[in-house]
Amino acid sequence: MSRFAAPIAEQIWDMKYRLKEADGTPIDGTVEDTWRRIARALAEVETDKAAWEEKFYHALEDFKYLPAGRITAGAGTGRTVTLFNCFVMGTVPDSMSGIFDALKEAALTMQQGGGIGYDFSTIRPRGAEVKGVAADASGPLSFMDVWDAMCRTIMSAGSRRGAMMATMRCDHPDVEAFIEAKRDPARLRMFNLSVLVTDPFMDAVKADGPWDLVFGGKVYRTVQARDLWNKIMRNTYDFAEPGVIFIDRINKMNNLGYAETIAATNPCGEQPLPPYGACLLGSINLAMLVSNPFTAEAKLDPAALDNLVRLSVRMMDNVVDASRFPLPEQAHEARNKRRIGLGVTGLADALLMLGLRYGSAEAAAQTEAWMKAIARASYLASVDLAKEKGPFPLFDAEKYLATGNMLQMDEDVREAIRTHGIRNALLTSIAPTGTISLYAGNVSSGIEPVFAYAYTRKVLQKDGSRTEEEVVDYAVKMWRDLKGDAPLPDYFVNAQTLPPLEHVRMQAAAQKWIDSSISKTINCPEDISFDDFKEVYMAAWDQGCKGCTTYRPNAVTGSVLSVSESSEKTPSEAPQTAETNGGEVVYLSDPLDRPAALEGQTYKIKWPGSEHALYITINDIVIAGHRRPFEVFINSKNMEHFAWTVALTRMISAVFRRGGDVSFVVEELKAVFDPRGGAWMEGRYIPSILAAIGGVIEKHLVLIGFIEGEGMGLKADPKAEVVAARPSKACESCGSFDLRMVEGCMTCGSCGQSKCG
Repeated sequence: MSRFAAPIAEQIWDMKYRLKEADGTPIDGTVEDTWRRIARALAEVETDKAAWEEKFYHALEDFKYLPAGRITAGAGTGRTVTLFNCFVMGTVPDSMSGIFDALKEAALTMQQGGGIGYDFSTIRPRGAEVKGVAADASGPLSFMDVWDAMCRTIMSAGSRRGAMMATMRCDHPDVEAFIEAKRDPARLRMFNLSVLVTDPFMDAVKADGPWDLVFGGKVYRTVQARDLWNKIMRNTYDFAEPGVIFIDRINKMNNLGYAETIAATNPCGEQPLPPYGACLLGSINLAMLVSNPFTAEAKLDPAALDNLVRLSVRMMDNVVDASRFPLPEQAHEARNKRRIGLGVTGLADALLMLGLRYGSAEAAAQTEAWMKAIARASYLASVDLAKEKGPFPLFDAEKYLATGNMLQMDEDVREAIRTHGIRNALLTSIAPTGTISLYAGNVSSGIEPVFAYAYTRKVLQKDGSRTEEEVVDYAVKMWRDLKGDAPLPDYFVNAQTLPPLEHVRMQAAAQKWIDSSISKTINCPEDISFDDFKEVYMAAWDQGCKGCTTYRPNAVTGSVLSVSESSEKTPSEAPQTAETNGGEVVYLSDPLDRPAALEGQTYKIKWPGSEHALYITINDIVIAGHRRPFEVFINSKNMEHFAWTVALTRMISAVFRRGGDVSFVVEELKAVFDPRGGAWMEGRYIPSILAAIGGVIEKHLVLIGFIEGEGMGLKADPKAEVVAARPSKACESCGSFDLRMVEGCMTCGSCGQSKCG
């Protein structure tokens, strides 16, 4: 009998976690083989390998403990991959050579599949003097554009998708430009953005006082703190970014405050990390630990929870020794502090099984109690590991016990740490679990409320047909199994109907006993007023949260919609036109033949350092009264360019002749990053000569009215199906319109694809 509770769970396993040969032949025959592979790999560092392998296997069995995706996919494979999910990179130096050394480190890390976080507050603001070169600085955002291009290039080379987090202090002179960066829909698409908000800033906001923007001890200008806060809020209200990180609170609550200063987080915010810090993640599946669900005797077994936490901590500690690292600095940082991030998933389902309404005071109290039990078990397990294997190298008992989360920890735990030390400096974090939650049978994700209790998913079969499949929340399936067709009780609430302040209540309840941080999205209704929206962030601050991320659906950020009927028709049945920025776009069933004569334009690119210029000719055709690109010719006297310019000419022309909105070609070319370095042209950094060609094509498309302006074209190749115009976006992996914001990540409910990997 299959261990999978739902077809989608098995599909996620097969697609993301099942070990296969290079040609796709499965090596893991069953999910039990996957559990065995992971258990054996993590027991390798133990003295009694066989005994611990069995214990680890039983922790993994039936999805009770869920290692993060990179461990599940990579442990025991022998492949050169990191088992750590995300990294905060080294401090970015305020020099050109230092900045590009940091870029190289980022590329090497992302190439191995790690998401990265960076604090760009260390780069001098735009317009600041650059001594010795008689020039003004271009500012941190110009370099963030370079990072953005690098990330897209790494992804296009086939690496596992990795997100990036960029942070900037609330007192940096360029913070206002940072706050408004996502108003340009084409800019910084690979980044999540968060403002590092300090305690003095929040005091100034509440007092409506002045706020200095400072760099290198120089005050560049003074603004009203409340005006700057309102600018953050307005952009977040309109564009879902930037997020807010309460950075002083994070540093005050850090167990390692005596040994490090934190200025950035991983891409989803649940792991504030020092330079070269790495996050190692895993989750206890609370939904699997509830006995007698939906009865008066329902309870979460405390002994089973304690035992599972202790095994999970040991497994995660072993990952520190078993994993590869992209950079030696990351390995050194991880082994000096042995930081892990054990969290939970299935919280909302577990609460439902106990008859508690997510968001209620009772549910918050139960959440806090569970998180405290997990914290105690984690710390005591780490003490036991310290007795056996030694404490983390930077452990200092008196400093450790006088810092951060330790100040509120129970005295028996403190005394055990004082006597024996502790193996892991930090132990708890609540990470995004969207994909592994689907893999575990569609349990509720992380500490989020249930997003949807059931929805219909259309599945593309091998013969090209589509079948419909109901995807049901784990707790709802259990209710149906026990109660039949009895209606769901009133305490079944979902992410869309839950009042935002109840989201905050649950986040604050969980945060109290989490020593790192939490990835959580506070879903707000589209019609929430701006004042009520701002209240959500102030409530998060007042209730002790370490950060706040919201999502309000609108025409800019998109909204969750099901696939329309027209999107499921074959191309021949579907409408043959659709509206885009440039007006009516014609979708062609067959490429057009070339007319005898076409009108066009020729452009010249003189790439710095190249002896010969490139000449780019773009010819157009008029269809249905609209001018559209038809072909491209790229020529140069430099014979080194001959092969790739011919190839590019043929490929782009073939795409143009197929019809439809072909503006995505621009974005694909603009994203190409040359590892040898780009060039500054007309006041902006162009990452490669191919990106320069993309810029020329974009200029031409604007000139002929095919797109409205720079950055206004498609960001990805449209699917073959023609869909009705809508504000929501299609999943890049499966093309369905089931994207949802979960734990700070745009995640597809149909296939599990997540922006954050």
